[in-house]
Amino acid sequence: MTKPDIAALRLPADEQHGFEFLDSRAAAERMIPVDAQIMLAALRARLAGTTAHLEGGRHVGAVPPLDLHQVHTRPRDGRRWPWHPDRVPDQLPVPQAWGWLFAPDGRVVLVIDSAEPLATLPGGTVELTDASPEAALAREAAEEAQLTLAQGKAERLGWVYDATGDVYGGIGECARLRLAAPITSVGPSAIDPASGRQFARLLAAPEQAAALLGWGDQGYQQAAQAAHLARKQWGIPLAVPSPITELPAEGIAW
Repeated sequence: MTKPDIAALRLPADEQHGFEFLDSRAAAERMIPVDAQIMLAALRARLAGTTAHLEGGRHVGAVPPLDLHQVHTRPRDGRRWPWHPDRVPDQLPVPQAWGWLFAPDGRVVLVIDSAEPLATLPGGTVELTDASPEAALAREAAEEAQLTLAQGKAERLGWVYDATGDVYGGIGECARLRLAAPITSVGPSAIDPASGRQFARLLAAPEQAAALLGWGDQGYQQAAQAAHLARKQWGIPLAVPSPITELPAEGIAW
């Protein structure tokens, strides 16, 4: 909602006294369990482009991937970080590389960590042993999600400005790099050596991925830019929102 939309909201004085915007986890914590289950199922169905069929707050039939892995929407704080769709300035270190990684049908992979069930792009910290941020992305994609990327085809989309670098030991101003790359194959699901946990691997249209990532307008800008680049550079079609699916545990080759 825009600020004018919010300002225009009016509440019936005899029934309600205020309102608040919350991420899904915070909202669920304020509700009775069955109402929270219904709310979360409805939200996840909307994000996944499908319909939820519930009985007593529980799914009838197969549980959709977002519900199976209890995925929550991301808190809004990260949206304050500015997005720059251009080259990283020479003076800024690049401690992180995350990627919009494309399947041949135009969907992208999201990873879900059971310890913190928020959707993230594959990628992570650029280690001293990595030859480049592109190499770091390829390594992290293989470790977290068992993805093999097309060699030499990763393209830089832009960067997010981090003023403090607190999560990287307080290194100060830095650039969190975003890239795009095509996937050539997906290996069997395995444990991530860095965390000791096995991540879920979901496929979503870029627009759906942006909604799940919760980065606001900049997330949708990244998604559109990545999809345009994938179509132009690699002939990957533009994926329209459709039911989100989980990659098979045994992997797949394209």
